[in-house]
Formats: sequence, structure tokens, C-alpha cells
Amino acid sequence: MIVGVGIDVVDVARFEQTLERTPALRDRLFTVDEASLPINSLAARFAAKEALAKALGAPAGMHWTDATVARRDGGQPYLVITGTVQSRANDLGIQSFHLSMSHDAGIASAVVVAEG
Repeated sequence: MIVGVGIDVVDVARFEQTLERTPALRDRLFTVDEASLPINSLAARFAAKEALAKALGAPAGMHWTDATVARRDGGQPYLVITGTVQSRANDLGIQSFHLSMSHDAGIASAVVVAEG
């Protein structure tokens, strides 16, 4: 059963300007493994985390670093959740997430489907 769906779109150049203007934001949004990735990848991961939050009902109090976008050997992205994000997923009875991300022509996008 589908519990939630989220989608987000990020303008890569605007996102890069935001990170340059507020360097501490990188540490608040991304895990250590994610933080050193190229800007297109960061924008796509930010879109994924926003889409995840929407799929979870966008509750207050979740920490961005409690969700990490990882890749399987074949390149398929997936979410690793802990802490506040895991707690919310448990509350909603979510058993798995499906993630699709893309970045092209200056736009990064992501869709998350939460399944219970």
C-alpha cells in the first residue's frame, strides 16, 4: 500500500548560490559522505530529501542528515534512514521507499514513494 508520495525540483545554479552564501548549510543538509559530491549530485540529493519529507507528510523536527542517498552497485539510488526520519517512517508503518532522481539542463528532481 502506498503511504505517501513526494516530488521536488531544484534549480542547480540557485542551489549552488545558496550553499556559497551560507556555507554551514552544507553540513546541516548533507552527511559527511554526501557533502563532497559535485553540485549536480548535491542538488539531486537535496531534491530527494525534500521529496522524502513530503512523502512523510512534511513533519517538523526531522533532521536532514538522518536521510542519506546511497547507490547500489548498478547505480540505482536508495535511501538510508536513521533517527528522526526512521521514527516518522515507523509511526506511519512505512516498510520501504522507492527513489528516482535526475539532473539535466540545470534542474535536479526527485520522486519518493513510501510503501507500507
